[in-house]
Amino acid sequence: MSTVQKLTERGLVKPPKFLPHNIQYETIMGSVAYGTSNDLSDSDIYGFCIPEKETLFPHLSGEIPGFGQQIERFEQWQIHHVLDKSAGAGKGRTYDLTIYNIVKYFQLCMENNPNMIDSLFTPRTCVLHSTQIGNMVRENRRLFLHKGAWHKFKGYAYSQIHKMNSKDAPVGKRKALVEEFGYDVKYAYHVVRLLDEVEQILMEGDIDLQRNREQLKSIRRGEWTQAGVLSHFERKERDLETLYTNSKLPPAPDEGKIKQLLLDCLEHHYGSLSDCVVNVDAAADALRRIRAIIAQAGY
Repeated sequence: MSTVQKLTERGLVKPPKFLPHNIQYETIMGSVAYGTSNDLSDSDIYGFCIPEKETLFPHLSGEIPGFGQQIERFEQWQIHHVLDKSAGAGKGRTYDLTIYNIVKYFQLCMENNPNMIDSLFTPRTCVLHSTQIGNMVRENRRLFLHKGAWHKFKGYAYSQIHKMNSKDAPVGKRKALVEEFGYDVKYAYHVVRLLDEVEQILMEGDIDLQRNREQLKSIRRGEWTQAGVLSHFERKERDLETLYTNSKLPPAPDEGKIKQLLLDCLEHHYGSLSDCVVNVDAAADALRRIRAIIAQAGY
């Protein structure tokens, strides 16, 4: 049973009605997944679901895209700070939940969005719920990786540097970090983490989120200076540009194979998709054969 389903049955969350029984995958993200914390009191959970058939194939309900009233598309459901007082052997646990439509999830993974890619490479111990479809996607997770990951991960790393260097007054837990260490070490450790992950992608076509956890822990303990983090980034950026050029990964995602994986997942869930998807190759082949017959007949 998924976490969302459990929380729904206890009245702690109210997701769309179809959602609780159609979640295919849930995993813990954040510092627990990166091996820098064992504290489960705050659980950041990502996952994906398969919505109603008409959501993915609107023509089944007679809708013409762009004409008249359009059906509202489910893309994701998100809720923060859900407190379950009974969790953690009575100590309580707070959940941040984000569940994506499988199509949006595939699209973001195909774009090598760091958060989405990470959610497929979390340690098995972080996976809270996974159906046969969830397992199918996770087993094929390397299919989503390509050289374009460098641009995505670099962009995210730049955003973390910008936040780390920001002169805006920090608030909440961020304020405590800055007061203790002189700068925000949480943003700093994400910079180093992102660079390490994309290095693994470009070199190995794989990701171990916890490979450099000791290094990340040292940053969070304040053992790196802010200048040291920036120097590390500049050096790594140069190295990774070279690695990007030499990487044997494909330059872009194999949309055909990823689309087939998506269709396999949907067919496993819905049954036959013959009324939903036209096999373009088969149709084109049939058209060619018809034209050949007509030509032979002399028409």
